[in-house]
This record gives sequence, structure tokens and C-alpha cells, in this order.
Amino acid sequence: MSKSKNKTRVLLGSPIHQKPHILQQFLNSLLRLRRAGFELDFYLIDDNEDEASSRLLETFAASGNEVFLQSSGFHDAYIRNDTTHFWNSNLVWKVAGFKNLMIRRAEAFDYDYLFLIDSDLILHPDTLLHLIGTGRDIISEVFWTQWQPGTLLQPQVWMHDEYNQWEAEPGEQLSQEEINRRFHQFLAKLQQPGIYEVGGLGACTLVSRGAIAAGASYDRVRNISYWGEDRHFCIRAAALGIPLYVDTHYPALHLYRDSDLDKVADFIRLCSAGPGLEAEAEAAGTGAAAAPEPETGKDAGTGAAAEQPAQSSEQDGPKPWTEAEARRRLHKEPLFREESDSEKAVRAAAEFAAAFTERAASRRPKLTLTMVVKNEGRRFLRQVLQTHRQYIDEAVIIDDGSTDDTADICREVLQGIPLHLVRNSVSKFSNESELRKQQWDEVVKSSPEWILSLDADEIFEERFAGDIDSLLREDSCDLFCFRLFDFWDDRHYREDRYWRSHLSYRPFLLRYREDFNYEWNDLPQHCGRLPENIFELPHLLSNLRLKHLGWSRPEYRLDKYLRYMLLDPDGQYGWKEQYLSILDQHPNLVPWTE
Repeated sequence: MSKSKNKTRVLLGSPIHQKPHILQQFLNSLLRLRRAGFELDFYLIDDNEDEASSRLLETFAASGNEVFLQSSGFHDAYIRNDTTHFWNSNLVWKVAGFKNLMIRRAEAFDYDYLFLIDSDLILHPDTLLHLIGTGRDIISEVFWTQWQPGTLLQPQVWMHDEYNQWEAEPGEQLSQEEINRRFHQFLAKLQQPGIYEVGGLGACTLVSRGAIAAGASYDRVRNISYWGEDRHFCIRAAALGIPLYVDTHYPALHLYRDSDLDKVADFIRLCSAGPGLEAEAEAAGTGAAAAPEPETGKDAGTGAAAEQPAQSSEQDGPKPWTEAEARRRLHKEPLFREESDSEKAVRAAAEFAAAFTERAASRRPKLTLTMVVKNEGRRFLRQVLQTHRQYIDEAVIIDDGSTDDTADICREVLQGIPLHLVRNSVSKFSNESELRKQQWDEVVKSSPEWILSLDADEIFEERFAGDIDSLLREDSCDLFCFRLFDFWDDRHYREDRYWRSHLSYRPFLLRYREDFNYEWNDLPQHCGRLPENIFELPHLLSNLRLKHLGWSRPEYRLDKYLRYMLLDPDGQYGWKEQYLSILDQHPNLVPWTE
């Protein structure tokens, strides 16, 4: 390992679980980095399932670079497709552990900087030189991503909380109109070259020796429920008094989807400073890394190409693009020039019209909401249905013997949406499997495409309304699973040994297949709201969260406790210790952030 005292020493760290064709472009990008004035070593953790990706890393390590290549020892599946990526808690904290190993190595071998980068990014060659030159302790280079198809490009940095991308003072109450204005103002600012202080960052981050010595770490902050190791890193840094910055001079290219590979050649042209990178851009445009010239042999020089003059002219091969042309090809709108208000209005109208036309041309599959309700008039039914009506196409509801205005609320709130309401004169809940089979049979009668099965006290977080279309258009999946959080009041969910449902994924969204033989669990309680063999179908995990409001009032908890003790006093179909814990006076509660 080189230990020059005259040059700044940088350790580049990357945990890698990547497809070979994306990984090749990432590694090529690392080789293009300019290193004048600093020494660059690599710490790569091979967490790949694909042997081809592991071989690429071995080749990179053997190519003369100073590389410490380590096998992770894990064999976890990381599911991603051309719509989105699906993470779970185990994957998040596994990656956090990898990044902490990189911090420890940088500290042990006295590096001046640690540069942590995800393996689906393509860097401008001057990125590291520039970030080091800023003198900041923690700074990320910006990149822009469409997190869901057809949505706005957004940066990977944010201002506060989990991913709020607008300025706000503590306690400041903002209208939705003002939030929207500040959100677009934030995006416009980050399209201008500069260095800006932010509240959160990640994926392409330079960390100084001083920040590491001060305690920068990816350890979980135990009293924070935010999703993702970068959020915990940023919260800890802020608590340590280390400001966080984003640089926007050399935006990276994010290969979030396979289709983004088409942008690599354009990106290289945009940031190339000489003919060498122009040639590599041509190679990248074919989906391959830059290759050496063919050897001279008996077949070399034959054919029409050999008859051409040896010297080249301006007519030979593609002409280099101007910077303006490269930017136009890489981005549909300029990233580096702030638009006037009139230009923004024209572009917004065009984007809206294009999105509307696209949605009209490609009909979204039908979404059928189904639920069982009983005496929900004074609880959450109205709030829940008002939220669901934003995205559902029809509803099938079983009113299981209500004696209040539950049925009237269903008709009122869902007015204008096809509603099939079945009323049981006598409740069937004492034998839940019978009730759930009745519910299923009624849903099937409606010729469903996708079925969203929820209870009357369950509601998704706000971003579900914007993301549901992409889930319903996912051809490779028939079942989506989500985490369910048991709320104990309006702003907290419970987490202890008895209440841990949010740490696992459960099925709520199912594509109906006429040719599939659905089988049911016959337990009279806790039989499941969907057939028990649905996991034989292709399924995915979603990071969209579901809120369970049914435990959020003391009187509701008492009612449920009495019902469980009446129907299942010995815990034969459930967990008696959990039943008894319902009445705990001081449970462990965790704040919720939307």
C-alpha cells in the first residue's frame, strides 16, 4: 500500500451488489478519474450474486490499481427492475455495516479522505479533485434520479426529515402551495453550479479524516425510525456539529435502471476533455467498455475498409458534440441554467400534457379495494375511504352486521366509484375464515385485475398515491408486500418484543389470476385476509409503509383486548402474551415521520 507523505491519500469505498453491464461502466468511470495531487486506493466489498460481476472486480483488482477486494460472505437477494428498487431492513443495515468497515480502514491506515460511492454511478473525471478542493468535511456530488417512471428528476440530497426537499424553519407551518413553491425553488437552485448546505446526502460522499475522528458513522441511531443508513449517518453528523454540503459542479450519472445505460455515451461526451474520452464514449455507446486496437494479422487490412486512406479527415467517423448538444441529449431540460417564470410555466404545461397523453394511451390496470367493516362509523372509516378513493377504481365491501351508519358512510364517501356493498345481517367474524372466503368470492365476481385488501383502520403513507400506478404496471410481479406499523397514538407506533409487525413484510396487493388455484387457511381466527398459497406467485417487497390506526386510542385497545379474550382466551390461534400486552401502561413508542 502506498504511503506517500507528500500527497493527499484517498480511500474509495464501494459495497457492490451489481449487474455486470452496469458494474463495467462504473469501474470504467473510476479509471477515468483524474488523480493529480492525490493518491487513490480502493476498498471494494464483493456482495454479488452474479459470478460475472465478481470476475469483473477480480480483473479490476489485478489491473495494477491499489485495491483491497473483500468478499462480503452474504448471499442476499436484492430485487430491482426498470420501475424501482426494493429494499428491506436487513439489506439496509448490512450495507451500513460495510460502510462502517470502510470508515475503520480509512482511520486505521491514516487516509486523508474516504470517498463512499454506490456502484451504479458514473462520475465526471474531475469529481474527486474538485470535492477535495472544497475543503469540506462531508460533501456529496449531486446526481439526479427519476425514482419512479414518468416523475420529476430529483437530487439524492434533502433539507430535513426523511426526504423533504424544501427549506423550512423548525415549527414553521406551511401550506401545500408554499411547500410546492419551495420544492421547485430547491430543485432550481441545485441546477446551478455551486456548493450548498443540506440536511441529508449520500451515495457519492467524501468524508474527511477529521469527520471520521469526530465520530462519523453509519451505526443506527436508536431513537430515529427513518429508513436508510444514509439518514442515520447524516443525523449523527449534524448532532456532532459537522455541516453537510452538496456540490453541483460535476453532476454524476445515476444508472438506476438498465435503460439508463443509453445515457452513458452522451454523459462521457459531455464531460470529456480530450479525444481519448471521445473514443471511449463511442465504445460506451455500443454497451461495451473501451477495447484495444485489433492486432495486425493475415486478415487485417482486407475488405473495403482497408482500401480507405490511412489518414483521417473531418468526414471520417462521428464528429465530437458541442457541450450544448451533449447536454441536450443527456437531459430533456437544462440542468445548469435557471429558467425564467414564463419558461417554467411553458415547460410545466408541456410536461403535464405529455403525462396526461401517456396515461390515456396506456390504461392502468384496474385496482379493486376490498375490506370487511363492522360498526366503523365513529372510527377511521371516513378518513380511510377518502384517502383510498384517490387511486382505486372500484370497491367491494362486506358490512359484517353493522348497527350504525357504516354502510351509509361507504356509499357517501365512495360516491362516483363503483361500489359492491354486501351486508350480513348476522356477523360472521367468530369464524373469520368463512367471512374472508365470502369476501373473496364477492371480489372475484367483480372481475378484478389487482386486489388491494385492507381493513377499515389501515391507510398508506401519502406517497403511495403517487407510486401505485407503477406497481400496478409491473408485469413481472403478482404480489406486493408491505410493512405494517401499529400506531399507538396519532404520531407514534409501538415497537417491542410483542409488537414488531413493521419489521416484516405482509401481502396486501395481489394481481388476480384466473388460472391459479387459490387455497385458504381454515383457522377460525387469524386465518389471513388473502389465500394462504399466494406466495407461490412472483412477489416483491415494497418500501411503501402502511399505517394501522386501530390501536391508536385507549378505548379501541380495550375493545380489542376484550374481543380477543372472548374469542381466543387461551391464545390457541394467536399469541396470548401479546393479547395481555395490549393493556401495557408504558409501551415503547417510536415517532413516525411521513
